[in-house]
Amino acid sequence: MNGAFALLAGYAVAIAAASLFGGWLPSAIRMTHARVQLAMTLVAGLILGVALYHLLPHGLAQLGGAIDVAVWWMLLGMVFMVLLLRVFRFHQHDFSGDAHEHAGANPISWAGIAIGLGLHSTIEGVALATSVQAEPELGATGLAASGVFLAILLHKPLDALSITGAMQAARLGRRARVIANTCFASLCPAAALLTFWGVGLLGGGQEAVVGRALAFSAGAFLCISLSDLLPEVHFHSHDRGKLTLSFLAGIGLAYAMHWVESDAMHG
Repeated sequence: MNGAFALLAGYAVAIAAASLFGGWLPSAIRMTHARVQLAMTLVAGLILGVALYHLLPHGLAQLGGAIDVAVWWMLLGMVFMVLLLRVFRFHQHDFSGDAHEHAGANPISWAGIAIGLGLHSTIEGVALATSVQAEPELGATGLAASGVFLAILLHKPLDALSITGAMQAARLGRRARVIANTCFASLCPAAALLTFWGVGLLGGGQEAVVGRALAFSAGAFLCISLSDLLPEVHFHSHDRGKLTLSFLAGIGLAYAMHWVESDAMHG
């Protein structure tokens, strides 16, 4: 357990650093639309693969193969994330000039983005912690939650960039942006560490809770992935080939990590 906690702490530090970096970007460089779209589709494919190759199978294993329970909790995760997106409209990553100016013009816009992404980040922390707790039992201690970790690590800069970019467009000062960026960067690590500690207190009921949390997280990750991907499919006819290859590369990366983990478990 000490090794799993140390691994989770290392993941938490890396995720916080990636989030801080993403939030700092609007102050340093102007992001181009094409590069953001390529990064987004790569991460969307990775998150989709992580949901289906990592979170859901491990949730099923923790639940003793109870498919109906796993699917129910996965559906709850999808519905919860859809409601968050509906209320806060936070999952937008178009950082090119006019779009971001429009999104940030109203202070309520950036506040809604911050609240929605804060809840979203908390769910990611729960997913990471429960994945780390589940995988050592499956024999993959050295690779515990690596797929989930990578998906969060690559996605976190885009989320932080959404918040600080909108704040900058709303003419908020550097100090306010730094405070918001620091607070946001701490959310996922704090949620992960608190979840790890809390679930560890459950004793005999740990597997049932971890299994449900993993299935719920799988549903949330599916919704996150599709909320990134579907706008690209419907509204971007340019760079169609590059975006498709980027998306497939993300899925391929998730599968490759799944294959390595499976090989380690059965080796």
